[in-house]
Amino acid sequence: MITMSTTEEALRDFAQWQEQRAATVSAPYGPLSLTGTHWLADHPDGALPGLPGHWAEDGDELVLTAARDDGLTLDGGPFAGTVRLTPDPGPVTAARLGLGERRLVVLRREGLWAVRDFDPDAPARRAFAGIDVTGHDPRFVAEGRFTPYEQDRTVRVGNADGVERGLGLGGELAFTLAGREQTLQVSVEDDGSLWAVFADGTSGVSSYRFRFLRPAAPDEQGRTTVDFNRSLLPPCAFVDHFICPFPPPGNTLTAEIAAGERNLSARRDV
Repeated sequence: MITMSTTEEALRDFAQWQEQRAATVSAPYGPLSLTGTHWLADHPDGALPGLPGHWAEDGDELVLTAARDDGLTLDGGPFAGTVRLTPDPGPVTAARLGLGERRLVVLRREGLWAVRDFDPDAPARRAFAGIDVTGHDPRFVAEGRFTPYEQDRTVRVGNADGVERGLGLGGELAFTLAGREQTLQVSVEDDGSLWAVFADGTSGVSSYRFRFLRPAAPDEQGRTTVDFNRSLLPPCAFVDHFICPFPPPGNTLTAEIAAGERNLSARRDV
């Protein structure tokens, strides 16, 4: 039985979650500040759009050569010469390379190198007017049970940039919603929490074309809470430079998930 105090606590937690989420996406180096993802394979001459220096891949390293007047920084200090780089593992603010207030993040996906350009003065960040979020509805909260696969699987799925890539999956999350049993194929994060890419009956109609869900790490019996009130817009909903994966086969739910983050609010003129 849900008591009034339980309901009030859920509403408070949900309001705090909304506030924190808006602050995260609109932070100086949040997803709204990404102005470009430049794949080296698309620029064999070593010149990346809008970035100084010469960029080249060399096996497991990315080699950058730049002059002092290019204005690049490395580990917080002026950089000139040649440096061999590996992918940046941490947050954007910890990226080794900078250009003024911008942060340049080195990444590698399936053997391909890219550099992401994050700019706090990005037009998308200045135009951000919020996220359309549906109010908390207990009908979209369910107890889930996670069953890991005997071996991790990788499936090929389309991505928002039109390229097909591998998506790692660690198991299946089962739950009951509106009296119907549902399942999602999920990935397992380093901290044990789960990550699902899903679509539903509202996708592309009253919600973005697909969304993310991040349930907490299951307990020893595989139990975790499936709360679609905390459905997330993927990064590519904020700017086009992210390469979000589409839902894997089986992750399009028959139910209409009229909950959580649905779309971006109308943007301000900048």
